[in-house]
Formats: sequence, structure tokens, C-alpha cells
Amino acid sequence: MLKACLLSAALMAAAVPAMAQQTEIVMQYAYGELFNETHKQIAAEFAKKHPEIKITFRAPYDSYEDATQKVLRESITKQMPDITFQGLNRVRVFVDRGIAQPLDAYIKADKTMEAEGFHQAMYDIGMQNGKVYALPFAISLPIGYYNLDLVRKAGGDPNKLPTTWEEVIELAKKIKALGPDINGVTYAWDITGNWLWQAPVFARGGTMLNADETKVAFDGPEGQYAMRTLARLVTEGKMPNLNQPDMRAAFAAGKTGMHFTSTSDLAKVTQMVAGKFELKTSTFPGVLPEKGRLPAGGNVGIILTTDPKKRDAAWEVMKFWHGPEGAAIVARTTGYMPPNRKANEVYLKDFYAQNPNNYTAVKQLPILTKWYAFPGENGLKITDVIKDHLNSIVTGARAGEPDKVLVDMTADVQKLLPRK
Repeated sequence: MLKACLLSAALMAAAVPAMAQQTEIVMQYAYGELFNETHKQIAAEFAKKHPEIKITFRAPYDSYEDATQKVLRESITKQMPDITFQGLNRVRVFVDRGIAQPLDAYIKADKTMEAEGFHQAMYDIGMQNGKVYALPFAISLPIGYYNLDLVRKAGGDPNKLPTTWEEVIELAKKIKALGPDINGVTYAWDITGNWLWQAPVFARGGTMLNADETKVAFDGPEGQYAMRTLARLVTEGKMPNLNQPDMRAAFAAGKTGMHFTSTSDLAKVTQMVAGKFELKTSTFPGVLPEKGRLPAGGNVGIILTTDPKKRDAAWEVMKFWHGPEGAAIVARTTGYMPPNRKANEVYLKDFYAQNPNNYTAVKQLPILTKWYAFPGENGLKITDVIKDHLNSIVTGARAGEPDKVLVDMTADVQKLLPRK
């Protein structure tokens, strides 16, 4: 009995220093309703391979804007997490403020990166000023969600879904005519960072600003087309003024024929639909051949800690989270696409064949471009200004004058750009 007690005590004593050697990495991410299960599963797999590193999660940020503002405040009080997950268009903010830690030395020293599915396009997304500061975790692109039951009732062809906004509007009119409680179309225009404002502009070959970022460039034909299309969805398509959760709920309840939003909603929408009707996704309408592009949404991981030991541990975390195992979990638990090549080609070999709705966005990867972040101290304010102008269209207040709204929005954004 005495020997057993002594052995137990010895084991406990040995365990204490082992536990004490654990390096804690504090992590925080946005949109818990989309990513809680994803990060939970990745953390469980990571713990099996890296018992020397303890992962602690903070409560999720409400949104990407909330995430950015919190980290900027915490950088002043020295209370930042070790790793933060931010919107793809927010890397620039943290680099400009000197908060994000460069990853180039780790990438160069680690000879396994290519074999583990990392590639140059992944690095490009998180690159600023010639250095890599972030790795893409979950990539989304805008797509269309279709209730094929309503499409059929309205006389549409499930095998020839709209490829232009003109076709969308015509089908929306027919679906709306099915009943007073039916919506023809909804468009998640207010997604964070003006994402679905940028999408139709980029789809026509346009840009947000000129090459040296001194002048608004979305006021040309591409922006006019985008603004007029949004107005037509309201005036002709009778699009209701709903927020994103309500749009999603109406579609999942079978009350909306077409819903345009991010691939990130796919897992949640599929679960909500639960077989009530036949759901099919299709590519984003109105993308011009050759010059049309779509902004990559989603988020990136950024290391913030400056402590050398914690930074080394944070790199191990980043490599696993963005590597093939972590990336495959992203695909299976969300509607996002993993940018990791090994995840797509090996771990998810059969997944897309069995889940064609998830493959829709993958088909659009060749036209992927950066989610644009406006420069300067007023970058976040510009985002809000654009949102306010778009809101005046969607509420119907100025839906009849889209060109004037664009002129006013252009002037307001131009005033907020940095002067060079």
C-alpha cells in the first residue's frame, strides 16, 4: 500500500512540471454561430498532437468590424489575444498599425509547408508591403441559393438557373406572383465590409479606387450597373427590407425563391431547410468573361503576440489550423472553402462529389480577387458611409434614383480618402 502511494505521489510530482511547461495560446475569432463547432473540433485534434500547447478561446467577436475595433483598443492596453481571426480585408489595418507579426521567417524555415498544402496564393491573400502577415483560414465567395420548388412553380428551369441579373429579376417577378407571402429574391447587401457592394462592381471588371488609391473608381459604368441592379431588385423584384438573419430564415422557411449571399451560410441554411424543399446553389450572376472577378470573403489568422516563446507556439497553432486537417474540418462544418491544397485534393476528395452545393464556390476560385480594404485612418468609416447609402436604396427611400445615390456616395467617400 505504501509503495502504491509513493508511486502515485511520484507520478503526480512528475506531472506538475510537465503541465507547467505548457504554453498557453489565447485565440479569438468572429461569428460564433458559424465557427464555434469548427474551432472546437480543430482544437480537439490539435491537442492530440501538441499536448505542450494549451489553447484558450475568448468569447467570439460579434462581427469583423467588432473584431478589428477590439484588437485596436486592446493594442493600447496590451490585452490582445495571441492569435486573432479577422476579415480578409482587415489585414492592412493591423500591418499599418504595427500590430500584426510577420510570418516569412517561419514559412522559409519550415520545409514541410508545400507538402502540407500551403501555396503562394495562400500567402498572397495575407501579404502587405511584400511580407506575409496572415494566413487564410476560411474562404467564401458570393453564390445564389435557390428554392427549386418555387422556381418550378414559377415556370423556371432548375437546370438553367440565372446567369445574369436581368434573368434574376425576371424570375423574381414570376416567383413573387405566386403569393403575397412569397419573396422573389433577397440579397444580403449589408454583409460586413461592403462585400456584396464590391462583388457586382468587381464582377463587371471595376475597382474601388484608382491605382494610387487617391480617387474613387467605383463611380464609372461598373458602379452604375451595380447600384442600378440593387435598385431594380427593390423596385422590380420587390425585394423586402430584411436583415441578414431574417433573409436566411425566410428562405429556409420556403418563403423566398432566390437568396444571394455568402457560401459561409451553406451549412446553416442546409440545416435549417432540413429537406422542406429542394435546395440548389449556383454561381454568382453577372460576372463578365475574362475581366470579371469576385472578392474573397472569409477570415485569416494573424499572430499578435510579440513574446518569442509564445510566438513560436502560435506558429505551430497557425500551421495546424490552416493545414490540411484543420482546413478539412472547415469544409465539413461550414460552407466555407479551405484554401489549403492538400485538404481539397486529399482530405476532401469525395466530399465535393457528395455535396455539389458546396462545390459551387470552388468552381469560382479562378476568378477570386482580394476583398478590398480602404486605406487610411478613415478606412472603417468609409465602410459605414457606403453602407448608409446602400441602405437608402434598400429601404426604398431613394430606390428611384440610384445614379444620384452613387454620385453622393462617391463624394462622401472621396472626402474621407487620405491625401497624398
